[in-house]
Amino acid sequence: MFLLIDAAPQSARATMAAIAEHWGDAARITLCADGRRASQYLASGAFDVVLADMASLSGLGNGHEDAFAALSQAASGALVIALSDSGSVSSAVAAMQAGAHDFLTRPLNGRLLALRLEELGQRHGKARAVACEQSKGSDTDFEGFVGSSPQMRAIYDQIVRIAPSAAPVFITGESGTGKELSAEALHRRSPRAKGPFIAINASAIPRELMESELFGVVRGAYTGANEDRMGAVAMADGGTLFLDEIGEMDLSLQSKLLRFLQTGTITRVGDARVHQVDVRVVCATNRNPMQLVTEKKFREDLFYRLHVLPIHLPPLRQRPADIVPLARNFLLRFAQEENKRFEGLTPEAADLFIAREWPGNVRQLQNLLRRIVVMFDGGMVSAEMAMAADIESRTAQPVVPMNGNAPGPGQRILPMWQQEQRIIEEALDAFGGNIARAAAALEISPSTIYRKKTNWDRGAA
Repeated sequence: MFLLIDAAPQSARATMAAIAEHWGDAARITLCADGRRASQYLASGAFDVVLADMASLSGLGNGHEDAFAALSQAASGALVIALSDSGSVSSAVAAMQAGAHDFLTRPLNGRLLALRLEELGQRHGKARAVACEQSKGSDTDFEGFVGSSPQMRAIYDQIVRIAPSAAPVFITGESGTGKELSAEALHRRSPRAKGPFIAINASAIPRELMESELFGVVRGAYTGANEDRMGAVAMADGGTLFLDEIGEMDLSLQSKLLRFLQTGTITRVGDARVHQVDVRVVCATNRNPMQLVTEKKFREDLFYRLHVLPIHLPPLRQRPADIVPLARNFLLRFAQEENKRFEGLTPEAADLFIAREWPGNVRQLQNLLRRIVVMFDGGMVSAEMAMAADIESRTAQPVVPMNGNAPGPGQRILPMWQQEQRIIEEALDAFGGNIARAAAALEISPSTIYRKKTNWDRGAA
């Protein structure tokens, strides 16, 4: 639902035509001519987007800064877009410093406006702004993924582009973001799709067994080696080898992995023969790889050998538009498995899901929906049902407070870069995603936040 503030009939008609061109009858537009009337509308109804002509904000304060500050406060939960016929840099800066989420120059294009609103909705975590996304393809299913947010469409595009290559792929992202799903998608889209896909988790195999699991072993090589056995690399010959949690691999084994990558050959434990293999390597970690290199826990030469085609999977909290489609998808799947009938989510439940941070990402959301289906009989999933099944929020360990006190029993300390990220994200949430105001409150430069957000998006803190 749009609120358009524009005192000029001609430009107002053009803007409404641009909105209708894209959203059609689904677009509900309220037009008013000044800031005073706009504040009355905002007090009586919920809007997803407020489009405000910079020359039409009379009654909201003295000057653009006061007017947009008042407008942003009144438009809680909505995206505020400043409009002007000129692309004045100073006007744009003034509007955004005062609380506007973006500045656009007229005439507007409906499709470009929709893409911009969608991007802003993801960046600022606006729950209601999700309703302003393009309606088509909202539940896009790509190789097992569900979601059509700009971030995920970029991931799909990356996978399509790099799948035909034989070069190594390095996937980063928090636990539960779909790293193995990405590796499988790369394999299915590659010329090796008819070959094997072999996955091995470096953190789940004991250190002393990892080499034989990876490269194989011959009979009698050590106590318990009663027969010749192929390793994961040999089994993946002609296909794809996925090395999950590669940051947990022992340094001595990292050197042998590097030799395999350089030569394309392997030697089984206890064997003198060298075997040639043709394998594409895809690896993943939920940790910051550059931090591991700095801490001497990951070989720098191995990192650059593997980090040829990087993919960074965004956490679920950074793509709220995908939360409800994912929840519906899991709900239908688990309801079918349990022979129950669930109709969907109530608006209150959807808002509750969107507002959650989801530290366990998609896997945590999946677990919650399974519990809901098991615990309840069917119908619409309500907020009360979701809260009753949300075990993690009740049992999660508290993070150590930032007050200089030593952590108490049961508390854990997050790494510095994660604490810094959380502080900045909380400040952005407090100011509705306005980087300039968040930076001022934190007493840092806005460019620092821009730089760090860019690094997080690329997988480096």
